[in-house]
Amino acid sequence: MSIKETGLLGCFVIQPEIFNDTRGYFYETFNQKRFNSKLGLNIHFVQDNESLSSKGVLRGLHYQKGEYAQAKLVRVVKGSILDVAVDIREGSKTFGQHFSIELSEENKTQLFIPKGFAHGFLVLEDNTIFSYKCDNYYNKASEAGIIYNDPDLNIDWKLKKDKLILSEKDTILPHLKNAQF
Repeated sequence: MSIKETGLLGCFVIQPEIFNDTRGYFYETFNQKRFNSKLGLNIHFVQDNESLSSKGVLRGLHYQKGEYAQAKLVRVVKGSILDVAVDIREGSKTFGQHFSIELSEENKTQLFIPKGFAHGFLVLEDNTIFSYKCDNYYNKASEAGIIYNDPDLNIDWKLKKDKLILSEKDTILPHLKNAQF
């Protein structure tokens, strides 16, 4: 596996080693020992989540507050997405900055998002399956978010607003400057 820093402290792009032959391909999607060793971390994932979405669905920008904050390892099983991580760690030198990357079934790239980040993604193909690991359990009372089109973040979602499909909850999230961490 190769690891590249994103420019946001603690957020990494991970490219697994893929073995192709005439039968197809094989790759290890996750290995706890190798992951922690390569990233210099001590992460223990406790929950896996998966979603199926249509093209244009935008989920985010979400995070968990306080003791329920989550680090995530995200990837696409089928289709493709534009994945976005936003540093919301108060006092961080990259606070309010974001990183975006296309994750797809073809590139098999993964993104590690540490605690203290908001996360969202835009689905680029119908029937896209998105999968991610969390190092903490979901807690409804601790869920929070930032509006996807916050002008201070200036995220290029690659689709026009009228092509986006959002949940009602995601249309009423606060701006970064009004968010509670």
